[in-house]
Amino acid sequence: MYLGLFLAPWLLMYALSTLAMGHRPFVQSFYPTEKPKNLMERKLDYGRTFDAETTAQQKALLVLQDLGLEGRHTVSNSKDGSPLVITRQHALFQRRIVLDPKAATIFIEREEFRGLNFLERMHRRRGFQDPYLVEDGWAFTVDLAVLTLVFWGFSGIWIWWGIRQTRLWGGISLAFGIALFAAFLALI
Repeated sequence: MYLGLFLAPWLLMYALSTLAMGHRPFVQSFYPTEKPKNLMERKLDYGRTFDAETTAQQKALLVLQDLGLEGRHTVSNSKDGSPLVITRQHALFQRRIVLDPKAATIFIEREEFRGLNFLERMHRRRGFQDPYLVEDGWAFTVDLAVLTLVFWGFSGIWIWWGIRQTRLWGGISLAFGIALFAAFLALI
């Protein structure tokens, strides 16, 4: 019970995000545009120079450190002095950071908050591949939620089998669930 109470926010988030993704056109109908707007947050002069052998990823890490925005991100590969575009991923909204080396400026735009985008980002966060403790903490709690669901499933079967008077209807429910799952698996 206590583990279930602890994991309630994760389970609620996965339930709501799955509903939102399953009914995406309906949920999107509540928004005026398909994609959220990027809102200008700030423009900065940025005079740091990089060696010719500095990769786009290394540049992005240095820029994010200078801005105090370290964390999970993606980066476009800038070539021939074209702007470097960093997408700093965040649960509530993403930031788009554009470094223009020719103008020695940085533009920081913040995506407007939308519940649908928030739920999808949280649902798709994964893994231990990033070097950030908070990302590992999230991945660990997701693993804990999944293992707890597996435990609840097997313990439910164990308890059902242990109570003799529930065996008939429980067996019918289990068999119907397995058959329906197998049918979807074969047809999808």
